[in-house]
Amino acid sequence: MPTTTAALPFDLRTDAVLAQLHSGGQYKHLRTIDGPMDATVNVRGYGECACFCSNNYLGLANHPEVVEAGLRGLRDFGAGTASVRFICGSFGPHEVLEQSIARYMGTESGYTFVSCWNANEAVFPTLCEPGDVVISDELNHASIIDAIRLATVIKKGLNKSVYKHNALTGPNSLEARLEEAAALTGGGQVWVVTDGVFSMEGDIADLAAIRALCDRFNAILVVDDSHGHGVMGRTGRGTHEHFDLLGKVDLFTGTLGKALGGAAGGFVAGPKRAIDLLVQRGRPTLFSNALPVSVACSANKAIEILVREPQRVQKLRDNSAYARTQIRSAGFEVLESPTAICPIIVHDTARAIAMSKRLLELGVFVIGFGYPVVPEGHARLRVQISAAHEKSHIDQLVAALKKL
Repeated sequence: MPTTTAALPFDLRTDAVLAQLHSGGQYKHLRTIDGPMDATVNVRGYGECACFCSNNYLGLANHPEVVEAGLRGLRDFGAGTASVRFICGSFGPHEVLEQSIARYMGTESGYTFVSCWNANEAVFPTLCEPGDVVISDELNHASIIDAIRLATVIKKGLNKSVYKHNALTGPNSLEARLEEAAALTGGGQVWVVTDGVFSMEGDIADLAAIRALCDRFNAILVVDDSHGHGVMGRTGRGTHEHFDLLGKVDLFTGTLGKALGGAAGGFVAGPKRAIDLLVQRGRPTLFSNALPVSVACSANKAIEILVREPQRVQKLRDNSAYARTQIRSAGFEVLESPTAICPIIVHDTARAIAMSKRLLELGVFVIGFGYPVVPEGHARLRVQISAAHEKSHIDQLVAALKKL
């Protein structure tokens, strides 16, 4: 007699979750793009669409020099070493890129990873010790949150706390958390970590005020400026340049997968002692392959172009201001901010996804974000502006929004 195999618990619960997402209109569909990322993209099944969902802030993802640099790196060095850097060594382009990152960020040293998620995952479990306290903004990126959670598991006795988003004084503020931390550490180090630009809100951390608080409590300031590179500051160096704090942030994490080339990769930039410790003890550096050399070459070229052509930053700034004005004229509320992220809050996840689908049918590619990316009730359309856009693209976006 054949035996009857009972359904696996995983299969049952997963099917139930997926069915619920489908029935509630919250199921996310992955779109396929047939061609390069630019101001417009060819979305399979929808044709040519104006793209307002990419982090391609400076329009460098398809820049001929960036593409050629990547191809040249692949031709000259192949796909990779097929091992980690401390075993097989680093390629020259890794060294060149890390020196470029340090100069660009205004730090002593830099080190690259396959993603900024890996970079954040390296920082806290490696650099923090039992007795330390890590204080985090409540709306920090998921990679920061998970890195801190991981650190508290690896380093028993490491403390963590969270302050209300961008609240620097008063109840549940950064100042309050720093006062609490002063009583906890017993000689340990206090760490404060914040996004420079908050990816879902499009607002910025007040780094000048945070720096002052860190100085007062002898805390190390860590800034993930993944959405600030190429966007914030007169020359696009980031949120620290926006606040005239070049050389005054202790440690940065960042990405090469947004404004700085758009492919992949992350980095840590900061004091040489911190980078050396990450190289010696960081699990993501000891047990993970290097950034592909083709990406290292293309990212380095993207930084070179940004430094050479700061007018791209100004065009992005002008485009962002124009987009905010026009979106408001269409009857939508959008946060005032110097960033290139323009969130339109619609509250309901199913509604955000339905609106996104309708916009795509109208030739505009904008993604609706809902739970678990943002909290329940805070679903939104996140409009992202690029220096590659012309006013005609923004006008196309606004015309489609009006039809909603």
